[in-house]
Amino acid sequence: MAVPNYNHMEHKKLKGKVVVVTGGTGVLGDAFTKSLAEAGADVGILGRNTVVAVQRAEAINRAGGSAVALTADVLNEEDLRKAADIMIDRFGKIDGLVNAAGGNTPDGVVQPSQDIFDLNMKGLREVLDLNLFGTLLPTQVFGKIMLETASGGSIVNISSVTAYRGLTRVLGYSLAKTAIEGYTRWFAVELGKRYSDKLRMNAIVPGFFLTEQNRTLLTNEDGSPTSRGEAIISKTPFGRYGQPDELCGALNWLLSNESVFVNGTSVVVDGGFLAYSGV
Repeated sequence: MAVPNYNHMEHKKLKGKVVVVTGGTGVLGDAFTKSLAEAGADVGILGRNTVVAVQRAEAINRAGGSAVALTADVLNEEDLRKAADIMIDRFGKIDGLVNAAGGNTPDGVVQPSQDIFDLNMKGLREVLDLNLFGTLLPTQVFGKIMLETASGGSIVNISSVTAYRGLTRVLGYSLAKTAIEGYTRWFAVELGKRYSDKLRMNAIVPGFFLTEQNRTLLTNEDGSPTSRGEAIISKTPFGRYGQPDELCGALNWLLSNESVFVNGTSVVVDGGFLAYSGV
Protein backbone atom coordinates (compact mmCIF):
# COMPACT_ATOMS: atom_id res chain seq x y z
CA MET A 1 0.00 0.00 0.00
CA ALA A 2 1.41 3.37 -1.02
CA VAL A 3 2.39 5.76 1.75
CA PRO A 4 0.06 8.80 1.62
CA ASN A 5 1.51 12.25 1.06
CA TYR A 6 -0.77 14.70 2.80
CA ASN A 7 0.95 17.68 1.17
CA HIS A 8 -0.40 16.75 -2.24
CA MET A 9 -4.02 15.87 -1.62
CA GLU A 10 -6.32 17.67 -4.04
CA HIS A 11 -9.49 17.57 -1.97
CA LYS A 12 -8.93 19.07 1.47
CA LYS A 13 -12.49 19.66 2.64
CA LEU A 14 -11.30 19.80 6.26
CA LYS A 15 -8.38 22.17 5.75
CA GLY A 16 -8.16 24.52 8.74
CA LYS A 17 -10.24 22.22 10.96
CA VAL A 18 -8.91 20.84 14.24
CA VAL A 19 -10.45 17.47 15.14
CA VAL A 20 -10.07 15.20 18.18
CA VAL A 21 -10.70 11.48 17.70
CA THR A 22 -11.31 9.41 20.84
CA GLY A 23 -10.55 5.74 20.39
CA GLY A 24 -7.88 6.94 17.98
CA THR A 25 -5.66 3.96 18.78
CA GLY A 26 -8.29 1.41 17.67
CA VAL A 27 -8.94 -0.18 14.28
CA LEU A 28 -11.64 2.27 13.19
CA GLY A 29 -9.80 5.14 14.88
CA ASP A 30 -6.76 4.45 12.70
CA ALA A 31 -8.82 4.79 9.53
CA PHE A 32 -10.53 7.91 10.87
CA THR A 33 -7.35 9.77 11.84
CA LYS A 34 -5.60 8.99 8.56
CA SER A 35 -8.61 10.10 6.53
CA LEU A 36 -9.02 13.32 8.50
CA ALA A 37 -5.36 14.15 7.99
CA GLU A 38 -5.66 13.43 4.29
CA ALA A 39 -8.61 15.83 4.16
CA GLY A 40 -6.43 18.56 5.67
CA ALA A 41 -7.45 18.48 9.34
CA ASP A 42 -5.12 18.87 12.31
CA VAL A 43 -5.82 15.71 14.29
CA GLY A 44 -5.67 14.81 17.98
CA ILE A 45 -5.28 11.02 18.33
CA LEU A 46 -6.70 10.20 21.75
CA GLY A 47 -6.43 6.80 23.41
CA ARG A 48 -5.07 4.92 26.40
CA ASN A 49 -2.21 3.33 24.43
CA THR A 50 0.46 6.03 24.36
CA VAL A 51 2.84 4.04 22.17
CA VAL A 52 0.27 3.48 19.42
CA ALA A 53 -1.00 7.08 19.59
CA VAL A 54 2.55 8.42 19.21
CA GLN A 55 3.34 6.04 16.35
CA ARG A 56 0.22 7.04 14.45
CA ALA A 57 0.77 10.75 15.01
CA GLU A 58 4.38 10.50 13.89
CA ALA A 59 3.37 8.60 10.73
CA ILE A 60 0.88 11.32 9.80
CA ASN A 61 3.40 14.08 10.49
CA ARG A 62 6.10 12.35 8.41
CA ALA A 63 3.65 12.17 5.52
CA GLY A 64 3.06 15.93 5.65
CA GLY A 65 -0.06 15.96 7.81
CA SER A 66 -0.56 17.39 11.27
CA ALA A 67 -1.32 15.21 14.28
CA VAL A 68 -0.64 15.05 18.01
CA ALA A 69 -0.86 12.07 20.37
CA LEU A 70 -3.16 12.43 23.40
CA THR A 71 -3.01 9.87 26.19
CA ALA A 72 -6.36 9.72 27.96
CA ASP A 73 -9.06 7.42 29.27
CA VAL A 74 -12.45 8.63 28.02
CA LEU A 75 -13.93 7.84 31.44
CA ASN A 76 -11.40 10.06 33.24
CA GLU A 77 -12.40 13.72 33.16
CA GLU A 78 -8.99 14.91 34.34
CA ASP A 79 -7.29 13.03 31.49
CA LEU A 80 -9.67 14.61 29.01
CA ARG A 81 -9.09 18.12 30.30
CA LYS A 82 -5.32 17.67 30.04
CA ALA A 83 -5.76 16.46 26.46
CA ALA A 84 -7.95 19.47 25.68
CA ASP A 85 -5.29 21.80 27.08
CA ILE A 86 -2.70 20.21 24.78
CA MET A 87 -4.94 20.76 21.76
CA ILE A 88 -5.60 24.40 22.62
CA ASP A 89 -1.92 25.07 23.33
CA ARG A 90 -1.00 23.53 19.99
CA PHE A 91 -3.81 24.67 17.69
CA GLY A 92 -5.75 27.36 19.55
CA LYS A 93 -9.15 25.83 18.85
CA ILE A 94 -11.13 22.62 18.36
CA ASP A 95 -13.63 22.35 15.49
CA GLY A 96 -14.57 18.69 15.60
CA LEU A 97 -14.92 15.74 17.94
CA VAL A 98 -15.28 12.10 16.88
CA ASN A 99 -16.49 9.90 19.74
CA ALA A 100 -15.02 6.65 18.43
CA ALA A 101 -14.01 5.10 21.76
CA GLY A 102 -16.12 2.06 22.57
CA GLY A 103 -16.47 -1.62 21.91
CA ASN A 104 -17.37 -4.75 23.80
CA THR A 105 -15.81 -6.90 26.53
CA PRO A 106 -16.03 -10.66 27.18
CA ASP A 107 -17.94 -10.05 30.42
CA GLY A 108 -20.50 -7.95 28.54
CA VAL A 109 -21.35 -10.76 26.12
CA VAL A 110 -24.15 -13.17 27.02
CA GLN A 111 -23.04 -16.72 26.28
CA PRO A 112 -25.52 -19.19 24.70
CA SER A 113 -25.34 -21.43 27.78
CA GLN A 114 -25.81 -18.55 30.21
CA ASP A 115 -29.04 -18.08 32.15
CA ILE A 116 -30.52 -14.77 31.01
CA PHE A 117 -31.87 -14.28 34.51
CA ASP A 118 -28.36 -14.51 35.90
CA LEU A 119 -26.62 -11.85 33.83
CA ASN A 120 -23.19 -10.42 34.59
CA MET A 121 -24.31 -6.98 35.74
CA LYS A 122 -20.78 -5.78 36.38
CA GLY A 123 -19.76 -6.71 32.85
CA LEU A 124 -22.85 -5.07 31.37
CA ARG A 125 -22.21 -1.84 33.30
CA GLU A 126 -18.61 -1.75 32.09
CA VAL A 127 -19.76 -1.91 28.47
CA LEU A 128 -22.42 0.73 29.10
CA ASP A 129 -19.89 3.01 30.77
CA LEU A 130 -17.33 2.68 28.00
CA ASN A 131 -19.72 3.25 25.10
CA LEU A 132 -22.24 5.68 26.61
CA PHE A 133 -20.35 7.66 29.23
CA GLY A 134 -17.21 7.34 27.12
CA THR A 135 -19.14 9.48 24.64
CA LEU A 136 -20.85 11.85 27.10
CA LEU A 137 -17.72 12.80 29.05
CA PRO A 138 -15.57 13.79 26.04
CA THR A 139 -18.52 15.79 24.71
CA GLN A 140 -18.79 17.64 28.01
CA VAL A 141 -15.09 18.53 27.97
CA PHE A 142 -14.36 19.15 24.29
CA GLY A 143 -17.84 20.41 23.34
CA LYS A 144 -17.63 23.38 25.66
CA ILE A 145 -14.23 24.32 24.25
CA MET A 146 -15.58 23.97 20.73
CA LEU A 147 -18.33 26.47 21.53
CA GLU A 148 -15.73 28.91 22.84
CA THR A 149 -13.13 28.54 20.09
CA ALA A 150 -14.71 27.35 16.82
CA SER A 151 -16.78 29.32 14.35
CA GLY A 152 -18.92 26.24 13.78
CA GLY A 153 -18.28 22.89 15.46
CA SER A 154 -19.37 19.34 14.69
CA ILE A 155 -19.53 16.30 16.99
CA VAL A 156 -19.88 12.83 15.48
CA ASN A 157 -20.88 9.86 17.63
CA ILE A 158 -20.49 6.22 16.63
CA SER A 159 -23.71 4.23 16.90
CA SER A 160 -24.36 0.70 15.58
CA VAL A 161 -26.95 -1.35 13.73
CA THR A 162 -27.47 -3.08 17.09
CA ALA A 163 -29.48 -0.02 18.07
CA TYR A 164 -31.98 -0.87 15.31
CA ARG A 165 -32.03 -4.69 15.28
CA GLY A 166 -32.14 -7.20 18.10
CA LEU A 167 -28.84 -9.07 18.00
CA THR A 168 -28.28 -12.02 20.29
CA ARG A 169 -25.52 -12.10 22.92
CA VAL A 170 -24.36 -8.43 22.78
CA LEU A 171 -26.83 -7.01 25.32
CA GLY A 172 -24.59 -4.38 26.93
CA TYR A 173 -23.35 -3.10 23.61
CA SER A 174 -26.89 -2.97 22.19
CA LEU A 175 -28.19 -1.04 25.20
CA ALA A 176 -25.31 1.43 25.00
CA LYS A 177 -25.65 2.09 21.28
CA THR A 178 -29.43 2.49 21.57
CA ALA A 179 -28.70 5.12 24.23
CA ILE A 180 -26.21 6.80 21.89
CA GLU A 181 -28.99 7.19 19.33
CA GLY A 182 -31.24 8.89 21.90
CA TYR A 183 -28.41 11.02 23.22
CA THR A 184 -27.46 12.19 19.71
CA ARG A 185 -30.97 13.41 18.97
CA TRP A 186 -31.50 14.96 22.41
CA PHE A 187 -28.19 16.78 22.54
CA ALA A 188 -28.50 17.98 18.94
CA VAL A 189 -31.86 19.55 19.70
CA GLU A 190 -30.58 21.23 22.86
CA LEU A 191 -27.52 22.54 21.01
CA GLY A 192 -29.66 24.00 18.25
CA LYS A 193 -32.18 25.62 20.57
CA ARG A 194 -29.50 27.09 22.85
CA TYR A 195 -26.72 27.97 20.41
CA SER A 196 -28.35 27.97 16.95
CA ASP A 197 -25.86 26.53 14.43
CA LYS A 198 -22.75 27.13 16.53
CA LEU A 199 -22.35 23.43 17.39
CA ARG A 200 -24.11 20.36 16.06
CA MET A 201 -24.16 16.62 16.76
CA ASN A 202 -24.79 13.64 14.49
CA ALA A 203 -23.99 9.93 14.45
CA ILE A 204 -22.68 7.31 12.08
CA VAL A 205 -24.31 3.86 12.22
CA PRO A 206 -21.77 1.27 11.09
CA GLY A 207 -22.77 -2.17 10.00
CA PHE A 208 -20.27 -4.94 10.65
CA PHE A 209 -16.57 -4.12 10.59
CA LEU A 210 -13.90 -6.38 12.06
CA THR A 211 -12.27 -4.86 15.14
CA GLU A 212 -10.25 -6.27 17.99
CA GLN A 213 -13.37 -6.37 20.19
CA ASN A 214 -15.59 -8.41 17.84
CA ARG A 215 -13.00 -10.49 16.00
CA THR A 216 -13.42 -13.59 18.19
CA LEU A 217 -17.20 -13.44 17.81
CA LEU A 218 -17.09 -13.14 14.02
CA THR A 219 -14.01 -15.09 12.92
CA ASN A 220 -12.31 -18.37 13.76
CA GLU A 221 -8.58 -18.63 14.48
CA ASP A 222 -7.91 -19.37 10.79
CA GLY A 223 -9.74 -16.19 9.75
CA SER A 224 -12.84 -17.95 8.42
CA PRO A 225 -16.23 -16.65 9.61
CA THR A 226 -17.89 -18.21 12.63
CA SER A 227 -21.52 -19.31 12.31
CA ARG A 228 -22.45 -15.88 13.67
CA GLY A 229 -20.22 -14.23 11.10
CA GLU A 230 -21.78 -16.29 8.31
CA ALA A 231 -25.26 -15.26 9.46
CA ILE A 232 -24.28 -11.59 9.40
CA ILE A 233 -22.72 -11.79 5.95
CA SER A 234 -25.81 -13.63 4.63
CA LYS A 235 -27.99 -10.76 5.90
CA THR A 236 -25.76 -8.11 4.30
CA PRO A 237 -26.65 -7.61 0.61
CA PHE A 238 -23.02 -6.75 -0.20
CA GLY A 239 -22.08 -10.19 1.14
CA ARG A 240 -19.09 -9.02 3.17
CA TYR A 241 -17.93 -7.02 6.17
CA GLY A 242 -17.20 -3.35 5.75
CA GLN A 243 -13.68 -1.95 5.44
CA PRO A 244 -12.80 0.74 8.02
CA ASP A 245 -12.01 3.37 5.39
CA GLU A 246 -15.54 2.94 3.98
CA LEU A 247 -16.83 4.89 7.00
CA CYS A 248 -14.60 7.86 6.30
CA GLY A 249 -16.61 9.52 3.54
CA ALA A 250 -19.59 9.93 5.86
CA LEU A 251 -17.35 11.02 8.72
CA ASN A 252 -15.51 13.69 6.76
CA TRP A 253 -18.78 15.00 5.36
CA LEU A 254 -20.35 15.33 8.80
CA LEU A 255 -17.29 17.23 10.06
CA SER A 256 -17.09 19.49 7.01
CA ASN A 257 -18.90 22.69 6.04
CA GLU A 258 -20.81 20.68 3.43
CA SER A 259 -23.15 19.40 6.17
CA VAL A 260 -23.70 22.57 8.19
CA PHE A 261 -27.51 22.14 8.20
CA VAL A 262 -27.34 18.49 9.27
CA ASN A 263 -28.12 18.04 12.97
CA GLY A 264 -29.48 15.17 15.05
CA THR A 265 -29.16 12.70 12.18
CA SER A 266 -27.79 9.16 12.02
CA VAL A 267 -26.04 8.17 8.79
CA VAL A 268 -26.17 4.41 8.15
CA VAL A 269 -23.12 2.77 6.56
CA ASP A 270 -23.91 -0.95 6.60
CA GLY A 271 -23.84 -2.45 3.11
CA GLY A 272 -27.64 -2.72 3.19
CA PHE A 273 -27.91 -4.79 6.41
CA LEU A 274 -30.78 -2.78 7.92
CA ALA A 275 -32.66 -2.54 4.64
CA TYR A 276 -32.66 -6.30 4.02
CA SER A 277 -35.66 -8.36 5.16
CA GLY A 278 -33.88 -11.64 4.48
CA VAL A 279 -36.06 -12.33 1.43
